[in-house]
Amino acid sequence: MTPIYLSPNNSRWTPTTEADLQQAIDDGLLVESHFLDLKEVPDTRGDNREAARDMASFAIDSGTLIIGVAEDKPNRTFTLAPQLLNGLAEKIEQIARTIPDQPLTVLTEEIESDADSTRGYLVIHIPASPAAPHMVDGRYYGRGDKTKHVLSDTEVARLHERRRSADRDALDLLHKEIERDPITGEQRSQAHLFLVAQPLAGRSDLLLDLTSGPTWNSKLAAFMEQAYTPELNAILGNIAEVSPSLREATNGFRRGRGAARATHNLGEGRTFIPSSQHFAEDAIELQVHEDGGLRLFFSRLSDQAPDGSGEQVILAAAAVGHTRRFLTLVLAAAQEAGYFGNWALAIGATGLNGLRAYTNNGIGFGPRARSDEDTYTRTTGVTWAELNSTSGAVTHRLAGPLLRALGVESFYEKALADPPTSTP
Repeated sequence: MTPIYLSPNNSRWTPTTEADLQQAIDDGLLVESHFLDLKEVPDTRGDNREAARDMASFAIDSGTLIIGVAEDKPNRTFTLAPQLLNGLAEKIEQIARTIPDQPLTVLTEEIESDADSTRGYLVIHIPASPAAPHMVDGRYYGRGDKTKHVLSDTEVARLHERRRSADRDALDLLHKEIERDPITGEQRSQAHLFLVAQPLAGRSDLLLDLTSGPTWNSKLAAFMEQAYTPELNAILGNIAEVSPSLREATNGFRRGRGAARATHNLGEGRTFIPSSQHFAEDAIELQVHEDGGLRLFFSRLSDQAPDGSGEQVILAAAAVGHTRRFLTLVLAAAQEAGYFGNWALAIGATGLNGLRAYTNNGIGFGPRARSDEDTYTRTTGVTWAELNSTSGAVTHRLAGPLLRALGVESFYEKALADPPTSTP
């Protein structure tokens, strides 16, 4: 039997039956530790806040909380205590999203009891959070060998510095992509968009199977198609997709760190070859690195206004739509590699100075706010759980400040949000 959650490298032991849990108890594996806690069920508001403190303490290094296991503290033994499952997962998710500051995104899995399918157990995985430490009731919590504790000022400062260091690393990766912009000088007239994702603890060959072998090009094509899920298509349905789309990146190329799919005008060596087509500068490329890194380049963040004036305007829908689809591919890459750790994300845009936004969703021009900066950058860390459940909020963290500066954030509320939760 696979041991219970032991470390970030052995990140997600998931029992699937009541017998799995009983066997873990019998084998002495279900012992509270730095990465595991066991509870019966939170019943009161006080219990809810205690559960929030438990989850916040795990968010530093990650961990698992199992509800439905009772502890006999004097004898240091555990027994199964199946709980009513109806609404339990939703309650835990609400606690995680509404009590800690910043909110937590967790993964929950139900196990039904053999004797009564309405009762059972809830396995809660709390990924290591790039926003850690998280505060509950004005205090930061961490995890010791077996229990949580209030973090000292020194510990909090160290964790905040670790977070800032990850942000700086993501920004460095973004600036390298901006410096590698293949369309420059007289060839360029439009604003450009850059997206970067890098696993923070992945292997050097995380996506080697995807980027190598005789069928790498077709594998990349199938991988990119995962950006067009029915659920995401519905969310972005009222936002016109700005061409060129990822589906127009039909040519495969080898790149220095892996492979890529790009439009026909961005060839070997990322050399830009203008075409005689009307939209000669329009290009898109998705790079997939062997180490799990993803890079997206899009050259049509702005274009001439459709009113015939010749004014160059920012196509705000491109920033929203491409970011949401890119995040879907980051999640797909994590699933492809079996990687459930954290990611560093960054978004960048260049050539913005003096431009206003065109919403490209049937509304036309937004408020006449013009960008007073030529370059926009934003970084954030993200967990697997956030990619899986709250990609709208992640998109908001990345692109929201740019949309607000241009006065068009309200036009994209649906794409920047996730299903609401109520306060427990």
